Amino acid sequence: MTIAKVEPLLTTRRVQGPFDYRVPASMQVSVGSILVVPFGRRRVKGVVTGLAEHSDLPPERLAEPFEALDAGVPPELVELGSWVGGEYCSTPSRGLGLVLPPGTGTGAEARRVRPLVELEYERTAAGEAALTDGSRLGLRQKAALRALAAGPRPARALAHSAGADRSTLRRLEQRGLVSSREVERRRRPDSPAVGAAGPVIELNPAQAAAAATIVRALGSGGEWLLHGVTGSGKTEVYLAAAAEALERGLGAIVLVPEIALTPQTMDRFRRRFGERVALLHSRMAAGARYDEWRRLRSGEARIAVGPRSAVFAPVADLGLIVIDEEHDSSYKQESDPRYDAREVASERARLAGAVLVAGSATPRPESWERMSRLELPERVDRLRLPPVEVLDMRGGVRGALHPRTVEALAAVRDAGSKAIVLVNRRGWSAHLCCRSCGHAWQCPHCDVSLSLHAGAEPAPGGAAGILRCHHCGHSEPKPERCPECSSVTIARVGAGTQRIESELEQLVAPLEVFRLDSDSAGAGSHAQLLGRFERADAGVLVGTQMVAKGHDFPEVTLGVVLDADAGLRLPDFRSEERTFSLITQLAGRSGRGRAGGRVLVQALSPQAPSISRAANHDAAGFLGEELGRRRELRYPPFSHLIEVLLASEDERRLEAAAGDLRALVAERIGDDVELLGPAPLYRLRGKHRRRLLAKASERGAAVAAVREAVAAAVRGRRLAEVAVSVDVDPQ
Repeated sequence: MTIAKVEPLLTTRRVQGPFDYRVPASMQVSVGSILVVPFGRRRVKGVVTGLAEHSDLPPERLAEPFEALDAGVPPELVELGSWVGGEYCSTPSRGLGLVLPPGTGTGAEARRVRPLVELEYERTAAGEAALTDGSRLGLRQKAALRALAAGPRPARALAHSAGADRSTLRRLEQRGLVSSREVERRRRPDSPAVGAAGPVIELNPAQAAAAATIVRALGSGGEWLLHGVTGSGKTEVYLAAAAEALERGLGAIVLVPEIALTPQTMDRFRRRFGERVALLHSRMAAGARYDEWRRLRSGEARIAVGPRSAVFAPVADLGLIVIDEEHDSSYKQESDPRYDAREVASERARLAGAVLVAGSATPRPESWERMSRLELPERVDRLRLPPVEVLDMRGGVRGALHPRTVEALAAVRDAGSKAIVLVNRRGWSAHLCCRSCGHAWQCPHCDVSLSLHAGAEPAPGGAAGILRCHHCGHSEPKPERCPECSSVTIARVGAGTQRIESELEQLVAPLEVFRLDSDSAGAGSHAQLLGRFERADAGVLVGTQMVAKGHDFPEVTLGVVLDADAGLRLPDFRSEERTFSLITQLAGRSGRGRAGGRVLVQALSPQAPSISRAANHDAAGFLGEELGRRRELRYPPFSHLIEVLLASEDERRLEAAAGDLRALVAERIGDDVELLGPAPLYRLRGKHRRRLLAKASERGAAVAAVREAVAAAVRGRRLAEVAVSVDVDPQ
């Protein structure tokens, strides 16, 4: 008798397996099989995490699965998903949910995505003769037979080109004039058209040395940080390493930080490797994503390209994992389990014996400290990095643009070239306040200010009329007067992308201004907008930090960062790192062509270390200082942070639950762990929140202590009507 150890795919923390099920002789089951099983009075899906010959329960008490689904999970991904569930203080089922085939769903009755099977028709010899021997044929029958002259075609195509419906084709088949067969059709993802295979570019000495080091490690494993200035050709090193991996029969995963960047990377890899590359991301149509997953699972495709979820791609014989722009915070998942794709990639590379390459011009301090480094110190073709000028916004500068910035943008207009302007704030203005009484407009569901956004109706001063919450989505019309004192003197504070776009349209006319931020619709429109900017002879791209991420536009001669030190005013130990990275990455978009370029950085604190180091393109100097500061303050990478968030509409119940959970964590942690809180956080989506933070020297023991404490609180029902989430390595 075979016993399947099944982890039910449930969302609750109260029930965790695995549970034993008796496998009938007629059912083929292995580790990674997805089963529909009875669970109490319910039918649920579950993943087989192990097989055994005996159970602690007698055979008559063991239930049998109802069915096994056709697409299972590779055993190595079962191990990885289980690791994620434990490492990030989630549950085994939530970890396993990350590695399921797309479209599987967790509900037993949920509609599953299946392969697309179509009927394909082919003309027989009798059908060919029927067109000339006087056989009685209807107009549609003749049209269908003529359409099949070029070869087999699916029924859908015949209906479109010949007007032949299913009944017409059925009658032809009954007469022996056509034959049919079922054919599986691939649903292709929307991605840029790819022409002929791209040429293999000769690497410069630094690129060649980096690629050689990576290639030597294929098959044995290892981790490297590929530190290269912007425009130094890191992608060519990835391509060279991937080509060698394929030659040795190994697969590869290439991670990018944003879905908007995926088409660009996908295009470069597919030009080199063709159909051996598969695309995976969450905004693809379900059918196309399922088909790409199956191509990887079967080995038809050997390279997976996508954002953080692609780290779970079913690539067999994995030999290489690339993390492009490894500094980017988008690699951190914000929903449970809150995994960091960079850490998951490291674990997956370890399990597979694969090589991990993390590339960036502005590496994280954690990566700089931990990983061996490969250096690309110069841009390809020896182009110089653009000079960076820091503009002091103190001393009476009026408006959002410094006079030097206005002059530089006017020069771009006159020269008919391109510029990129970064303002890391959406909307028109950050918030509104009354000049008479000081009243500020806040979200009724969150303890945050509402931001002014442009709307359909124009408002006085050029702004439009919608206030929005960037956390819960609440919106309301722009007020005409203050509800507290009835004053009409309402100030718009701060400048967002919409306001800067409006000012630029007047300043650089007739050049087109392109706006890129998360208010733009969908990833597809982002790719289309970037494509329009790339094809334009001249123009200005304005947007949030998306405009600084990995784009390659050789015609850009000016980069501008507005309010560059805004992040330094936030209570976040990573603020210096983020500021340095943002300026350096935006600077890297300028001067990639023969025309050269320059960068202007506007700031209220122009002497801040992160700004001055970025202005000098000094990543090593900045990281050395930053690591020294973090060592003194015992921040990562010299400690590990674990955050526990609790939320509830009932503040009294929340306070009690937070106190109980703190006590449970304190009982389990070691003396080297500093436990802070519970501290209040601003109300979000109508819920009050509290936060516990553990700062530990040893990661594994601290993670286990928090995981056990949360489990004990759940078992003891101390978290009734209180939501709890754990974030290991919060960003």
